[in-house]
Amino acid sequence: MAPHTTLQAPATRKLAGYEFYREVLGSPKYVVAPMVDQSELAWRILSRRLGAQLIYTPMINAKMFSSPSSTRYRLSAFNLPNTEEGHPSLDRPLIVQFAANDPAQLLASARLVEDRCDAVDINLGCPQDIAKRGRYGAFLQDDWELIYQMINTLHTNLKIPVTAKFRIFPSIEKTVQYAQMLERAGAQILTCHGRVREQRGQNTGLASYAHIAAVKRAVRVPVLANGNILFHADIERCLAETGADGVMCAEGQLYNAALFVGEGSSPLSTILSHSPSTPAPTPIPAMHALSTAAHPPHTTLAQTYLSIVLHPTLKTKPPLSAVKGHMFKLLRPALGRPGMEDLRERTGRVGVGGGGGRSRGEGGGDGMWWAREFLDIVWEVEKRMEADASAALPAGHTIQTLTATDPATGLDILPHWLAQPYFRVAKEKKEVVEVEAEVLVVGEKDKGVTRSPLVLDGIKRAMVAHEAREPESVLVA
Repeated sequence: MAPHTTLQAPATRKLAGYEFYREVLGSPKYVVAPMVDQSELAWRILSRRLGAQLIYTPMINAKMFSSPSSTRYRLSAFNLPNTEEGHPSLDRPLIVQFAANDPAQLLASARLVEDRCDAVDINLGCPQDIAKRGRYGAFLQDDWELIYQMINTLHTNLKIPVTAKFRIFPSIEKTVQYAQMLERAGAQILTCHGRVREQRGQNTGLASYAHIAAVKRAVRVPVLANGNILFHADIERCLAETGADGVMCAEGQLYNAALFVGEGSSPLSTILSHSPSTPAPTPIPAMHALSTAAHPPHTTLAQTYLSIVLHPTLKTKPPLSAVKGHMFKLLRPALGRPGMEDLRERTGRVGVGGGGGRSRGEGGGDGMWWAREFLDIVWEVEKRMEADASAALPAGHTIQTLTATDPATGLDILPHWLAQPYFRVAKEKKEVVEVEAEVLVVGEKDKGVTRSPLVLDGIKRAMVAHEAREPESVLVA
């Protein structure tokens, strides 16, 4: 552990707690989580246009970001020279998240961005193997002294507040004590992800709203709840059950960027028409008729995102990996269907060994030929989806009659041309046991591990898990 360094506190007064939450952030209720290679600037721009009120950057490695020799990493993690990331008119409110285990390195990195964001967050929740190897995220959970020191160092020396995102312990009592320690250290917002660090990948399971509610009752700073958000209706359920001030969404928002748009909202084309730098999509007749504002055609979302990526005034372009990840998630209801193998494979080949339909010299001299290749694919997906929707209209179908129920989870499966969450039951056979209002998900590798209280609609929802590749490709605290 690095020795503690006492530095002079900033002379100007900074807002804290609910004063900061209200006056600087605007009391956000809908929050997009920090997601590696996925909550990048272009996605943040799209998300704000679709109702997101606060967004976190992808997790940044403080050790690398603080090194003067890591110029390339700095530019990719948070591009300061371009002045777009964290710009008041484009990218606020914004919280920059760091992964760290050294207070001095963390402070050095935070000072580089403190004039370009509203707060700095410390990642105490990443459960992935890379976090275990690097000793950060949820794998600092047992070193309370170090965590206190990191938070307090930022609290004492930054001009802006520090916040923390963390995972729970199996015990509610220990989780509350942990949250209170984070508050004492100086964290001005706490985001509680209601899962233990063993809950990841196909063992994700259900987040514990009972833990989050207990944290909310025990601290005086704003609390954001994280976990179990697949549909817009889940947001109000989460707020009601936890008492949290807002809801942070991760993968649910990646599969449906319109997650924060309520069913009673204006059509997506109307919402996006108020964004001058992004042309409003032209509604496709059949798909438009068989869609809602909360679940628009996924091709509309994909095209709008790509129009942001390709916009000539946007200097901070996302990497190929980020855009490809967004395409696979947004278009998944279509690309996973029989007969779509060609477009699924074509999407995977873009930018790989010269794969794809466009050559590197096509589509302008900005080096974004691969983004235009994705756009070609989206247009072809749209053509096929419109044909499917057109076939459903004469038969008098509605969204309701076309919506099926997943037999394993009890969740809605919407028509395949619409944006919607992705979920699947874990492959490993598990035994589910209710004990004292808690659910034990017991598998061969995790017998006796308490997973979460039974807080949603039926025990089947405890078995929901996300796509197998997500844990490694989208690291979420």
